[in-house]
Amino acid sequence: MSQLKQLFRYRRHLEDRYRKLLERSNDYRYIDEAKSDIASFKAMKLQEKINRVKYLDNSLV
Repeated sequence: MSQLKQLFRYRRHLEDRYRKLLERSNDYRYIDEAKSDIASFKAMKLQEKINRVKYLDNSLV
């Protein structure tokens, strides 16, 4: 598998996880603030990874 396809799949995987964590954060906002904060923190960490992969993707193209 080429590196570009592999980066694209990894980026798509990270974006899916990011969306799920954001939904979980919004769902728990009023029910359990701790779970909401944890999901938000994990989403922020994933956003950093997504940005790194986007940078690599742009530099390879």
